[in-house]
Amino acid sequence: MTSSDRSQAVDVKRTYEVRTYGCQMNVHDSERLSGLLEDAGYVRAPEGADGEADVVVFNTCAVRENADNKLYGNLGRLAPKKAGRPGMQIAVGGCLAQKDRDTIVKRAPWVDVVFGTHNIGKLPVLLERARVQEEAQVEIAESLEAFPSTLPTRRESAYAAWVSISVGCNNTCTFCIVPALRGKEKDRRPGDILAEVEALVAEGVSEITLLGQNVNAYGSDIGDREAFGKLLRACGRIEGLERVRFTSPHPRDFTDDVIAAMAETPNVMPQLHMPLQSGSDTVLKAMRRSYRQERFLGIIEKVRAAIPHAAISTDIIVGFPGETEEDFEQTLHVVREARFAQAFTFQYSKRPGTPAAEMDGQIPKEVVQARYERLVALQEEISWDENKKQVGRTLEVMVAEGEGRKDDATRRLSGRAADNRLVHFTRPDEDVRPGDVVTVEITYAAPHHLLAEGPVAAVRRTRAGDAWERRTTAQAPTPSGVMLGLPRIGVPAPLPPATNGCAVN
Repeated sequence: MTSSDRSQAVDVKRTYEVRTYGCQMNVHDSERLSGLLEDAGYVRAPEGADGEADVVVFNTCAVRENADNKLYGNLGRLAPKKAGRPGMQIAVGGCLAQKDRDTIVKRAPWVDVVFGTHNIGKLPVLLERARVQEEAQVEIAESLEAFPSTLPTRRESAYAAWVSISVGCNNTCTFCIVPALRGKEKDRRPGDILAEVEALVAEGVSEITLLGQNVNAYGSDIGDREAFGKLLRACGRIEGLERVRFTSPHPRDFTDDVIAAMAETPNVMPQLHMPLQSGSDTVLKAMRRSYRQERFLGIIEKVRAAIPHAAISTDIIVGFPGETEEDFEQTLHVVREARFAQAFTFQYSKRPGTPAAEMDGQIPKEVVQARYERLVALQEEISWDENKKQVGRTLEVMVAEGEGRKDDATRRLSGRAADNRLVHFTRPDEDVRPGDVVTVEITYAAPHHLLAEGPVAAVRRTRAGDAWERRTTAQAPTPSGVMLGLPRIGVPAPLPPATNGCAVN
């Protein structure tokens, strides 16, 4: 067989599996990797394939201290499987690949392809080149070749979607390695973003999440500091788009025009994820966070004044180098004042390659653990109190797929309210599909979910539900197999758990 023949020889029955670690951007990239592979003729491996696919792709994260150990451990477990299966290929991409480059092939010479954050579109070509040349292909681009959203995709949801509006980050937070691996911020043109959103809505999507490493800095690359607020308002004019969310913003760039756009645009949801990281001005300075406690609480106050029912969540790092007991008490003070609906709490761990990893004053593990437990206990109390305020309210809930792990046993369904709170509700007599909307009255609150134990007041069948039904019918009995780090439901939120996520922004 000639090289030309072999370049066309991808068997349509060759299967793939994508394993994703890290932040929302990685999840979005994995949807693109799946789309690229299917566009090249591969098919998704059955659920639970666990390394039995013909191609296994690791989309990696580099922000946790043990990220490389986790990767090499998984690669090691695949080595004997690959040895016993001629033609099997393994690819490693994402942030750790961008950082370690040739190291991966040296430590795991059975890996076939290594690609970075800037050239995910090359994966099918690199796999075929590795097969033809019978040697590992390592290709790391130094700058972005194509926005992820311009590549083919296999979206995990028929009724909700990520839409990337920018990549990269211009901040220099001392705990974060993302800017070094994703590069400087680069914005998409507004027209391209809106065209993608309109195309998604035409397919049946009713909810989109605008995605960026620093989403509300959008416009800095194209010379318009109010571009993000304008983009939110433009999304509000798209007929059929019911819910708009965004993640993750940065307090430095969160301006009054964005708050006004959120409050005045009906389909922008009353939800905000605003990373705090620390309540101490001293620690914030050491983190190179360009705001202080007063500025942060001022933003929260303005949002609550404009959107009284907004649910606000945050990220907090406990035990940053040099953090004193007084510094930690300032974090607890902000938590009490802000009254977050939810907080993703991180115990600081060294991120190799970041300035914080070399700082003096590293906090002993037992001190970090004790502070972490105090913070979690306080936030649990606040989350529960804030959820109790929802009891008696009538809410519209978008039905989800796979959110309620006990739904079958309890005869309930689950979904997300407009403010992104998780709601479990009594299963109605009529057929309800993921993407449809139900109206329910909240009867009970727990720290992390709400219950609507009475009968469903109304069911609204939607185009999004139609889209889910079409996809389910078309794919049956094909099971899902891409292992993503976020919920498999309509709303691509909440953020990934602290154990896997990167504390972006």
